[in-house]
Amino acid sequence: MKNVVNENYALYNGDCIEAISQIPDESVHLTIYSPPFGGLYHYSSDERDMSNNDSYEGFFKHYEYLVKEKHRITISGRMSCVHCCDIPSGNSGTDHLIDFPGDIIRLHQKHGFDYIARYTIWKEPLRVRNRTMAKNLTHQTVVEDATKCGNAGADFLLVFRKRGENKIPVENPNGLKYYAGERQMPEEYSKYKNWEGKQTENRFSHWIWRQYASCIWDDIRIDNVLPFLESKDEDDEKHVHPLQLDVIERCVILFSNKKEIVLTPFMGVGSEVFGSVKHDRFGIGVELKDSYFKQAVKNMENVNRVDDDGQMKITDIFEQAGKSNEAI
Repeated sequence: MKNVVNENYALYNGDCIEAISQIPDESVHLTIYSPPFGGLYHYSSDERDMSNNDSYEGFFKHYEYLVKEKHRITISGRMSCVHCCDIPSGNSGTDHLIDFPGDIIRLHQKHGFDYIARYTIWKEPLRVRNRTMAKNLTHQTVVEDATKCGNAGADFLLVFRKRGENKIPVENPNGLKYYAGERQMPEEYSKYKNWEGKQTENRFSHWIWRQYASCIWDDIRIDNVLPFLESKDEDDEKHVHPLQLDVIERCVILFSNKKEIVLTPFMGVGSEVFGSVKHDRFGIGVELKDSYFKQAVKNMENVNRVDDDGQMKITDIFEQAGKSNEAI
C-alpha cells in the first residue's frame, strides 16, 4: 500500500476497510467522509470499490463492514460525520427518490452509534440542473407537465456519536474564533474575537454558533473545494465534485480538539485531511483510486495551518494549481 506519512498527516493508497482494520481500537477522535452514494456514481472498476457493487443492497452489505470498523476505532462518545443525499432512481419523469440518508442512519444505529443531528446543505437549482442535466429541473417540464418536476435536492450532513462516555471534552474556552462560510459578520462583533471575559458576552463566537447551529446551511461556499480536475480519468463521472471545505472545517472545529486524529476512509483529492491539518489536527486519509491519491498528495503539499486567533495563512492552492475548479 503506497503511503505518504509525516508529522501532520498520513495518506494511504488502498482499500479503506483493509487500511482501517490495522488501526487500534478506540484511537480516532473524529471521522468525516462522503461515501459512494449507493451506486449513483461509479469511480472505478476495482472490485474493492464500494461504488462498484451491482445493487443498492450490495452496496450496504459492503458499507456495513466499514461502519463496524469505524465503530471499533472511534473513541467512545466521539463523532462521525457522513455527507450524503437522497438518490434519484433515474432521470426521467417517472423516477422517484431513495432514502439513502435514512438507510445510513439505521445502519449506524444498528452498530453502536446514536443519531445526533442532520444539517441540510442548500443548493441553487439552476447550478444543479446545469451540472446534472436532470430533466425534472427544467422549466420546460413545468410547462409541459409539472407532475414530473422535482427540486434541487439538498445535501445532508449526518452526525453520529459513538455510544459511551466521552472522557475528553471538546472545549472552546474563548469561544469559536473562525467562521467557514460566505455570510458577512457584523463589523461591531470583531472586537469580541478571542474574548476572555464571560462567554455569554462573546458576540463574535455567538454569531458563528448561530450559523453553525442552524439546521439549514445556506452559507456554504459551493466552489470552496480543492483542485480536482487533474485527477479525473477519461471515464470518470463528469459531475463528481469534492466536498466543500466549509462543511469539513465546521465538523473539525465543532467536534475535535487540536492535535486530535481525524480520519476519512474515502479521501478523494484530500479535502477532509486538508481541512483537518489546516486547523492543527492530525489527518488520516485512505483512497483506493490512484489518480485521486496522487492529486491528494499534491493538494496536501500546499496546506498551511491557520493562526491561533483564526486568521488565514492558507496557501492559495488554486493559483498554484494554475486552474480553477469550475463545475463540469
